[in-house]
Amino acid sequence: MQSNHFTRHARQVHSVAHGGAGEGGSDPSIARSWLRCLEDYHLDPAVIEAPVVLEHGRLLESRERLRQVLQIADHEMNSLHQQLSGAGHAVLLTDARGVILNCVSAPSERRSFEHAGLWLGADWSEAREGTNGIGTCLVERQALTIHQNEHFRGRHTGLTCSASPVFDPHGELLAVLDVSSARPDVSRQSQFHTMALVNLSAKMIESCYFLRHFEQQWLLRFHLQAESVGLFSEGLLAFDGDGRICAANQSALNLLGTVRGGVLGKPLERFFACSHDELFSRATPGGSTAWPLRTLDGRQVFASLRGQARAPVWSVPAAQPRPAREVEPLVCLLDPALQNDFRRSVRVFERDVPLLLRGETGCGKEAFAQAVHQASERRSKPFVAINCASIPESLIESELFGYRGGTFTGARKEGMRGKLLQADGGTLLLDEIGDMPLALQTRLLRVLEERQIVPIGGEPQAVDVRIVSATHRDLLERVEQGSFREDLYYRLNGLEVTLPAVRERSDKAQLLDFLLRQEAQGQLIDIEPRARQALLDFAWPGNVRQMRNVLRTLVALCDDCRIGFSDLPPAVRSSAKLVGAGVGPGTAGELVGSDVLQDAEREALMVTLQAKHWHLTRVAEHLGISRNTLYRKLRKHGITKAD
Repeated sequence: MQSNHFTRHARQVHSVAHGGAGEGGSDPSIARSWLRCLEDYHLDPAVIEAPVVLEHGRLLESRERLRQVLQIADHEMNSLHQQLSGAGHAVLLTDARGVILNCVSAPSERRSFEHAGLWLGADWSEAREGTNGIGTCLVERQALTIHQNEHFRGRHTGLTCSASPVFDPHGELLAVLDVSSARPDVSRQSQFHTMALVNLSAKMIESCYFLRHFEQQWLLRFHLQAESVGLFSEGLLAFDGDGRICAANQSALNLLGTVRGGVLGKPLERFFACSHDELFSRATPGGSTAWPLRTLDGRQVFASLRGQARAPVWSVPAAQPRPAREVEPLVCLLDPALQNDFRRSVRVFERDVPLLLRGETGCGKEAFAQAVHQASERRSKPFVAINCASIPESLIESELFGYRGGTFTGARKEGMRGKLLQADGGTLLLDEIGDMPLALQTRLLRVLEERQIVPIGGEPQAVDVRIVSATHRDLLERVEQGSFREDLYYRLNGLEVTLPAVRERSDKAQLLDFLLRQEAQGQLIDIEPRARQALLDFAWPGNVRQMRNVLRTLVALCDDCRIGFSDLPPAVRSSAKLVGAGVGPGTAGELVGSDVLQDAEREALMVTLQAKHWHLTRVAEHLGISRNTLYRKLRKHGITKAD
């Protein structure tokens, strides 16, 4: 039966590729790709071949080349997987050759995706696997969806792949972001939404990479709308101290109506009706509030100019003197319980007692660990962090322990220093330690006991490192489940510190001011009382990380250095409306009354549902109501997921 399917599919490919009608013929990019596969690559659509997978060393080398991109993409990939409701989707990142470097999928579905050929290190270039989302995106250099029978090889017709290219600041292909599904019920129409999310995430990765790549350069950010400055669609121009353009993203080229070769090396005055000195006088270390700027052809844009990056400085008030050896704080520690935990943590850390930090995602565990390191005698030594959940299981051993040169075919001749050796003399943070594979837990325990590491293929080396572990999981529960070693748990748990969620902190107001000062970087930003109260009343499910991101956006978009209630994100405004209407923690939450209140409740429910990706338990917790009450409200307003 399967053989018949492959034969029919092969006939269809040959027919469409040579001008015939049929599925795939309506999209010119599919027909072009099928013709390339037949005539340029000499592939046979009916042949079943195992995927070509890079050797371990070459995969490590490829990941090392794109280390910064992988770090940036990690958050976007996990966020994208959550937005797609997770189940049935794999989010992939490849290099410019089509080799898969990272994959985010549900653990229970990993084997099914691997069975489909979506392995780490697998080569999904068009020349290897025929028409597919990744490979054809690389050739066409545009976002596209390859749906089931549009794949060239018959063995891939169960897949639906939506891919978008990621370009570097110079317009060269850097990577491909792809979402693949092996579900048979996926329609092509349903991929419009998926494709939009993939494209948005790819642009976010591009923008973040551009900003990080030119961290030490002058940077002009501009857009036709003031509120779009700071968003992924903004134009970005990096330039040197003489005002000559070094790099531009595609949005900048589109806004200026030119091509890349027409801007590189040219002075800014060639494009904007503003003198060199006047433009530079607008610069601030973090980028000023957007101001009007005219292009030479008379169009108005809104721009923000960032000068040379400078580290923001925040001083503790004189009434709170610090010990002479304490450095500038990295976190706000005005909550008395948090202050006490910090003092205890520094004391035991100085005695080489391991710290175990627990707390919800985004509550500041890494910042707390770094602050402990900075307050210790080791502050001049390296602080190295590794996220055990974001690195593929097959690569985490190499990342942590490194490898000797020549151990793997294709690996670097000089080998690679792992995170433990990079942190020698300093501190290593093992973030999300609860997700470390069991086999690696055994090796880590041996390192902690013997104070030496053995790189893969190498000889034992002494290492002097202090360990801080962090997790949002219940490690004792994982011990009982058999997924975490009990002896390692007690070895890491010298002092356990539970960091409070933002909603539980007594210094929430001071934390808000502290983060605002950091994000404003010298600007004096005023928050209207109603807006400030709404920010303080919001539950902040994403904790410090979410609060910082919201404030960063508000600072970038505020006019006249003032943040009003209408400037706040919809979720914060709607939460304030619910609290004002009597729906908050500890209430039943039944809104009655005028049509205005009914409309406000429905809007607030929709905003919260979308913010929580329709995870009803989290929606109910966020609104402070029971799941049964939430179900009644959804029925009352006629809200279904299709809305």
